[in-house]
Amino acid sequence: MEVLDFLKLQVNGLMVAVALSVALVALLKWYSTSVFSTLEKLGIRHPKPSPFIGNLTFFRQGFWDGQLELRKLYGPLCGYYLGRRMYIVISEPDMIKQVLVENFSNFTNRMASGLEPKPVANSILLLRDKRWEEVRGVLTSVFSPEKLNEMIPLISQACDLLLAHLRRCAESGNACDMQRYYRAFATDVVASVAFGTRVDSQKDPEDPFVLHCRRFFAFSMARPLLVLILSFPSIMVPLARILPNKNRDELNHFFTELIRNKIALRDQQAAEERPRDFLQMVLDTRCSPSSVGVDSFDLVQEALSSEACTADTSAPRQPRALSQPLTVDEVVGQAFLFLIAGHEFISNTLSFATYLLATNPHCQEKLLREVDLFQQRKVAPDYGSLQEGLPYLDMVILETLRMYPPAFRFTAEARQQRRSFTYLPFGAGPRSCLGVRLGLLEVKLLLLQILSRFRFDACSQTQVPLQLESTSALSPKNGVYIKLVLR
Repeated sequence: MEVLDFLKLQVNGLMVAVALSVALVALLKWYSTSVFSTLEKLGIRHPKPSPFIGNLTFFRQGFWDGQLELRKLYGPLCGYYLGRRMYIVISEPDMIKQVLVENFSNFTNRMASGLEPKPVANSILLLRDKRWEEVRGVLTSVFSPEKLNEMIPLISQACDLLLAHLRRCAESGNACDMQRYYRAFATDVVASVAFGTRVDSQKDPEDPFVLHCRRFFAFSMARPLLVLILSFPSIMVPLARILPNKNRDELNHFFTELIRNKIALRDQQAAEERPRDFLQMVLDTRCSPSSVGVDSFDLVQEALSSEACTADTSAPRQPRALSQPLTVDEVVGQAFLFLIAGHEFISNTLSFATYLLATNPHCQEKLLREVDLFQQRKVAPDYGSLQEGLPYLDMVILETLRMYPPAFRFTAEARQQRRSFTYLPFGAGPRSCLGVRLGLLEVKLLLLQILSRFRFDACSQTQVPLQLESTSALSPKNGVYIKLVLR
């Protein structure tokens, strides 16, 4: 009897274990695919998702190539899954306008993963609802033409540093990786304008600011960890936020303490002693009431026109007080966003423009003539003169941002004929790029200074066609090698 009872117990235990295993497998199978019917129910075409990871493998060649392939295979309205999260992609202009402008109130907040570092979470990129509107309204004034003019001397200092390094490269007769030089320039500008710190990234690559910038942009998440986070976000995201992360914590601490120390120093200085940089202008707005509403947040249209704008064209509005002054964390967040967005945009746009000019010499000759005429008329360029006096440079930059055309278009007539919401390098609507004016100012000012002294020549080391990579942003994969020729 005891043996029979023991066998029954063993059998029952085995059955329970088998039942639990079957239940677990069934639960995992349900979990791995349960969200993947949503797009189909909505009638939106998409690649077939794999259990747990969705369409992650669809983007194994990079996000940029994946997006192009997605639209080619599934049309202007399609979707995909990354892990359990659904994404809808629209590339039909009227629908884009509905989302970004006409029905903006239904799409007010940007997506957040929950893994963003604290400075990013406190920037206008991820501030939410009413607080986003308040802070965006206050910061819009920082990017007025008048304020940008005050920042030009700082940008010019970074230009001078780069020009000295480029001259040595040109005199050597060797091919130059312009992408490397432009990344150093972008770092110098961000340090000076956003963090109140002057560096020379080329001369002193071991400077703490330069090292921490390099560490920040070199960071990438291990693929197995990414798969786990996408597959089990409700577990892995909270876990990743509380687990120690030395690299993340050191980077956050460095940039946060740098800004906090600058704020403490400037609060002790007289107003006339404080540098007129982006950081100071944000500090000046900490308690300022906002006179700009959501309907005036889109600065892109004016920035992409070739007409001069020497005053803020926003319609007058009754100033509205902030519910609370900008916190130190929010000030840090805006500087950190400047680092993320400004560094990538500046270095990549300059790299692509250089490549296009070097491989389209007839276009470069036309631009060089315009640059020479401009320099004869203007000794010290300001925001207004750069906006109105270099129309062909505008075309070059806009075409660069459109991505590698067979020939330059973007004349004033072409812009008028182009269908709206088909060209969105800076987005559109209230959440369009706030720093578009400053970013274009930096690109124009540097190209003006370089082309006044050098020309770009393609050489045996120039990669044609240029290979691309798309991680955080689209960029040249192997640098942009050209020869600099003194003029």
